[in-house]
Amino acid sequence: MNRIVKEHYPVSKLPPELREGFDSDQVVTVTVSVEEAPPKNVPTLEELFALRQPPFRSDEDIDDELRRQRDEWDD
Repeated sequence: MNRIVKEHYPVSKLPPELREGFDSDQVVTVTVSVEEAPPKNVPTLEELFALRQPPFRSDEDIDDELRRQRDEWDD
């Protein structure tokens, strides 16, 4: 991972948005590192559901199969 650390860096040399909360006569440690890029194509929940493999069984189909299996155990 690439990282740059500058210690004892004057706040007065920082960009204005980074100076907030500091006095201009203070010194700080600045660390710059590369962040991982977020995935560009994150699928939506609907897209994930669309990827499911059919067939989808009804409650009745599942109940019937369980009854058949239970009957096989009784034999």
